[in-house]
Amino acid sequence: MSILENITSKDAIALEEKHGAHNYHPLPVVLSKGEGVYVWDVEGKKYYDFLSAYSAVNQGHCHPKIVNAMTEQAKTLSLTSRAFYNDMLGKYEKYATETFHFDKLLPMNTGAEAVETALKICRKWAYEKKGIAENAAEIVVCENNFHGRTTTIISFSNDPVARKNFGPYTDGFIKIEYDNLKALEDVLKSNSNVAGFLVEPIQGEAGVYVPSEGYLSGAKALCEKYNVLFIADEVQTGIARTGRLLATCGNCSCSDKHCSGTPEIKPDILILGKALSGGAYPVSAVLANDTIMNVIRPGNHGSTFGGNPIAAAVGMAALEVVKDEKLAENAFELGELFRAELNKFIVTTDLVNSVRGKGLLNAILINDSEDSSTAWDICMALKENGLLAKPTHGNIIRFAPPLVMTKEQLLDCVSIIVKTLKEFKN
Repeated sequence: MSILENITSKDAIALEEKHGAHNYHPLPVVLSKGEGVYVWDVEGKKYYDFLSAYSAVNQGHCHPKIVNAMTEQAKTLSLTSRAFYNDMLGKYEKYATETFHFDKLLPMNTGAEAVETALKICRKWAYEKKGIAENAAEIVVCENNFHGRTTTIISFSNDPVARKNFGPYTDGFIKIEYDNLKALEDVLKSNSNVAGFLVEPIQGEAGVYVPSEGYLSGAKALCEKYNVLFIADEVQTGIARTGRLLATCGNCSCSDKHCSGTPEIKPDILILGKALSGGAYPVSAVLANDTIMNVIRPGNHGSTFGGNPIAAAVGMAALEVVKDEKLAENAFELGELFRAELNKFIVTTDLVNSVRGKGLLNAILINDSEDSSTAWDICMALKENGLLAKPTHGNIIRFAPPLVMTKEQLLDCVSIIVKTLKEFKN
């Protein structure tokens, strides 16, 4: 079979089933093209993308500015490794650190790599700056977290599917309840070996669980009180997804009226990925100030591809699109509209319990058990009606369209969702 040969959806799925590892359970749709908020399958059917590659495609599919930056750089210089300097990395590091107001950036490729990098930085800081005895540092994490699927990360996951039969696990982590400041303080005041607190500002994979007002600022204050690093995993929530440049709201890019009354929370270590490239290329980063980042020295950490010239060019272009097209503002306004419109339907039905989220990271809670197929069946029906979404945690459907969506497109999508839910109920 020629790689350029046209293929049907059925054939494409069969090829993956036969030749690929079965580590995903995709919705049965085979996509071959994307532009803005739309994707097309191999048969030519058009869909609204309401997942955005788990928020990697915030800037929309194949954004011309990002694609141009990638292709132009690829024609010039693609990779040098970090054995040599290149003329793009420093420009990117300057642009990103000035955007997020940190001193230093350590470039990586994937979100999980960036989380692992942050954990290493935190531990090294604990031994060299805080004075914790070597190999004794512990990091506090939250139950129902999702930070990736590497061996270290699944060691502090409580997802049995991600964990079972992958042990032995890595020690040095303390799990507490999410959105519980008392649980955090109890650990911090009783354990002087705690080096950091790793947290998602919104637990996306857990079902778009938004913490209580004041939780993040309270957690940051406790970390400061006990000299513990506050580590924000914004791989999914960052880059304008929640209606602010960052969900932690530090140094927002949106207008003051959107942030009124919300305290600024600046993480000690910030983890970014996904939309840092607009979905065009694997780009992730860890940002921190000099007092923390300077514990990393030559040989301590690295990546052959991390910080390559293409990644640098793409990263700058992706951040420029967010700023120039005011995507944080758009996400804020459309998110408010989305939840308001869906709530009009929810009060009329027993099928959906509620809608929750921030900006354009939202979810609906289906009135059924986690082990039911209802949410999956609804997503299959949505697919038939021209909108792609995916369940999480069994009875929850996550909705996260590209942030370039217009008001008219969003209302069209709401109509599709409501129509589908009504049909499903019948």
